[in-house]
Amino acid sequence: MTLAASAAGASAADRYIIDPEHTYSTFEYKHWGLSYQRGRFDNNSGMIELDMGGKTGAINIAIDASSVSTGSETFNKILRSDNFFDATQFPQILFKSSNMRFDGDKLVQVDGDLTIRGITKPASFEITHFNCRFMFLYFKQACGANGYTKILRSDFGVGRYVPFVSDEVTLSFSVEGIKE
Repeated sequence: MTLAASAAGASAADRYIIDPEHTYSTFEYKHWGLSYQRGRFDNNSGMIELDMGGKTGAINIAIDASSVSTGSETFNKILRSDNFFDATQFPQILFKSSNMRFDGDKLVQVDGDLTIRGITKPASFEITHFNCRFMFLYFKQACGANGYTKILRSDFGVGRYVPFVSDEVTLSFSVEGIKE
C-alpha cells in the first residue's frame, strides 16, 4: 500500500513516510453465509502529508495486489488471477484522497477515489483511531491510524461467486508513518 498525501497549504504540511513494517491493508467478506473470512496485503508503502493547524491533508495509497495473503497459497493464487484482482495486469490497488475530515484535532474520515482492477469509484474511510507523537524508536515524530470502508466488490469487476461469497467487503488498514 502506498500512502502519499498532499495538502492545500503545503508549507505548513508535515510529510510522513509509511513504515512498511507497521502498515497493513486487510479485507473481510462472508463466505457462503457460514463465517467471515479475512485476508491481507503484505506490501504497503507511501506517504502522508498533514497540516494539523489547517486541518488539511491528502492521502494516496498503493497496495501491491500480488501481496495478497490468506494463509493458503492456493487461494492466494486464485485471488491474484484474472478472475479476481488480476494482479499481473493491475499490479496496484490505489486510493487517492480528495478530503480529510477532522473533529477538533481528531481525523475522523478520509474521502477519495479507490481504484481496483483499473476501475475507480468514490470511497470514504472512517477513521477509528488516529494519533501522532514523538517515537523514541525512530527519534522522530510519527503518526498512526486505523480505518475502514465497505465496498461492493462487483463494482470493481471482482464479482465472481456473488451471492455465495458476499459482494460487500470491508477494507481496513492499520498504518504508521514516520516524519521525514
